[in-house]
Amino acid sequence: MSEDRIRLDASWKERLLPELSSPSMQALREFLRAEKQAGKVVYPDGKNIFAALDATPFDRVRAVILGQDPYHGPGQAHGLCFSVLPGVETPPSLVNVFAEIERDLHIPRPLHGHLQAWAERGVLLLNSVLTVERGRAGSHQGKGWETFTDRIVSLLNGEREGLVFFLWGAYAQAKGKLVDPRRHLVLRAPHPSPLSAHRGFIGCGHFSRCNDYLRRRGEGAIDWSLR
Repeated sequence: MSEDRIRLDASWKERLLPELSSPSMQALREFLRAEKQAGKVVYPDGKNIFAALDATPFDRVRAVILGQDPYHGPGQAHGLCFSVLPGVETPPSLVNVFAEIERDLHIPRPLHGHLQAWAERGVLLLNSVLTVERGRAGSHQGKGWETFTDRIVSLLNGEREGLVFFLWGAYAQAKGKLVDPRRHLVLRAPHPSPLSAHRGFIGCGHFSRCNDYLRRRGEGAIDWSLR
């Protein structure tokens, strides 16, 4: 995770250089190195840890979807929250996201769960924790990633205006304390997990509310379709 080798858009790299060079990030590097030396498998692979920031440059962010930590199953995580690569079965939470988009915007559900197109349209797909051990959800929480991603949210809150923040579930909503609702649209709902989606995620109307807000600001709506 050396600063000269990571794949990270320059607009983010210049803003995050102090964090990337910090003692806490050095400690995080050492932790990840030790985990791999101990034979543990870490997802996503190194080149994709910052894929969300690389895919959506700072000045092109229009909306932020905050996830918790990467998928911990083989072949799933590739650096964008909720997303999986083509050919990988769509996870249940993402199935519910697609169901709400279909209900809200009448956009048919895609046959895959690859969200790269959203990222390229300005949707920052950011997990709070950027790595995980195979088969152990939440295993890298409290190791330093939260401070790093807090800084990302704070930069967006302070330097940008009129963004849409999707905060699904208590974990994402806790990060919402960093967002000024007078400057941005903050949308809260239960997590789309099958355990909680029926408590208010399905029917939340977040996608139409996002697009209505952007249109009122004189901006174009986000295309939530996937082909």
